[in-house]
Amino acid sequence: MKQIILLSAVLVSLFTSCTPQPAAPSGPTFDEVVTTRRSIRNYDATKTISEAEVRQLLTTTQEAPSWANGQPTKYYVAMTPEKVQAVQELIGDFNKRNVQGAPVLMVSTFENTKSGFFNGQATNEIGEGWGAYDNGVSNAYLVLAARAMGFDTLIMGMRNSDALRTLFNIPESETIMAVISLGYRAAEPNRPGRRPLEEIVTFY
Repeated sequence: MKQIILLSAVLVSLFTSCTPQPAAPSGPTFDEVVTTRRSIRNYDATKTISEAEVRQLLTTTQEAPSWANGQPTKYYVAMTPEKVQAVQELIGDFNKRNVQGAPVLMVSTFENTKSGFFNGQATNEIGEGWGAYDNGVSNAYLVLAARAMGFDTLIMGMRNSDALRTLFNIPESETIMAVISLGYRAAEPNRPGRRPLEEIVTFY
């Protein structure tokens, strides 16, 4: 009897291992993330985003490279209706209309004299431009990671930096770069055209 039970167990194990198992759900490919990311100006106001999701997004964003791994970029996140509305009032009427319905607005900054500096001195003629460069790389990671999570974004350069600095108590040692909306698209946008590769690349 014991031999029969043992044989049955072995057969069940073999059958289970040979039976095709359903594939684990996978996220979008990198190409899908890149080709479906758009600057969204029409958000679905019925959908929300949790603080945990924003934390996950920004944790991924921290993988962005920076000068000497200085990580100069910082984010100030408005999530409460009152704070979101306050930021909306500081990005101009055009952008305010564009981000209606977006549940999250983030102010992106970088710490001065960090990227591109050594012992307080600029290492080349770019100077603080390297801080802006690293901030842009970080923001690029953010918008792509957001799309991979199913979110949509809009990077906005029109903003009242002085008022935003007061609203979020941002120190003078940081440069305010952009405001970024985070939400869900309400409609599928068109894909803008791209310049021919020959206009932007030179091979030698």
